[in-house]
Amino acid sequence: MTQFALPYFAFRDFPEGINQQVEQALVQVARGNQFILGEEVEAFEQELAAALQTGTALGVGNGYDALVIALKAAGVGAGDEVIVPANTFIATVNAVVQAGAIPVLAEPDLHTCNLTAKAASAALTAKTKALIPVHLYGQACEMDELMELAQQYNLTLIEDFAQAQGASYRGKPVGSFGHINATSFYPTKNLGALGDAGAVVTADADLAAFARMYRNYGQEQKYHNSIIGINSRLDTLQAAVLRVKLRHLPQLNQERQRLAQVYLKALQGIADLILPVTAPDSTHVYHIFNIRTRRRDELKAWLSEQGIQTAVHYPVPVHLQEAYTFLGHQRGSFPIAEELAATSLSLPLFPGMTETEQQAVITSIQTFFRTHG
Repeated sequence: MTQFALPYFAFRDFPEGINQQVEQALVQVARGNQFILGEEVEAFEQELAAALQTGTALGVGNGYDALVIALKAAGVGAGDEVIVPANTFIATVNAVVQAGAIPVLAEPDLHTCNLTAKAASAALTAKTKALIPVHLYGQACEMDELMELAQQYNLTLIEDFAQAQGASYRGKPVGSFGHINATSFYPTKNLGALGDAGAVVTADADLAAFARMYRNYGQEQKYHNSIIGINSRLDTLQAAVLRVKLRHLPQLNQERQRLAQVYLKALQGIADLILPVTAPDSTHVYHIFNIRTRRRDELKAWLSEQGIQTAVHYPVPVHLQEAYTFLGHQRGSFPIAEELAATSLSLPLFPGMTETEQQAVITSIQTFFRTHG
């Protein structure tokens, strides 16, 4: 495995002391001997719901389960269609299939890379039951028109805000717009656990009641099963970690935004380089700092030679994945998604990244375009 002087992502003690706080929280849980659900999970759920300004947050095993549970709670099933962006992590689309429904892909916006109401409306049919906007890369989708579309056609709106914890649209947190919403706390997320974890959030009491039962074998009371559910409970150890990190999320996001501004200023006006664009009324918390260039592969290789690791989100669009050939799409079916897949490159950006490290990335990119014609 290649050893990079600068990894794409690194876990740092930022803000200083957070690692010790996390370790202390883990020790307290271990000493308390309550490892499944319990007080830490309930406390985190309450704190997350308060942060998101929504009624209920329910911790689950991972972000994928959160999406499936949200779809199930909304009554999405066999024969239903769910509109999803063509440019997203595969989990969003897999969850639709897991729920028994049919994913219907819609082009993302070329500039924000997010799903828009205009693109979603073009994908509507009589079978459309739900709509899943993904707040991609850390930027809030433009929610007003998406909400209007959902209301007009009686669709369930489910936000996937796994990449945008702490982002907002018109001052309101993502994860609070949809009928029921899902997020992941995968370790590298802006709000990351020490393993897999996720949450379902909703202001609808009935949807919350279903989700609470469904995540725990379909039971509200032990050994009394109202529905056929699954086992997807947030681990108590992870809840303790997330409580610590949730308190620091605003500061962690502010640091991501500061680092992003350094990139945006230093990389402006270089060759064909396209930098992230933030939509009006939306905030961006830069889970991913995504640039685009027709010379993506060359630039990626050059940065690797300089000891700088990058990533590509996402090299193969959903409609060209072997698993989704049954949808019947071909190359050219979603040209914007395909262009994003061919040109996108994600630069290192993480809390605790040093000025020297970031400057090395900037200098290497500038040198590439200056010396490679």
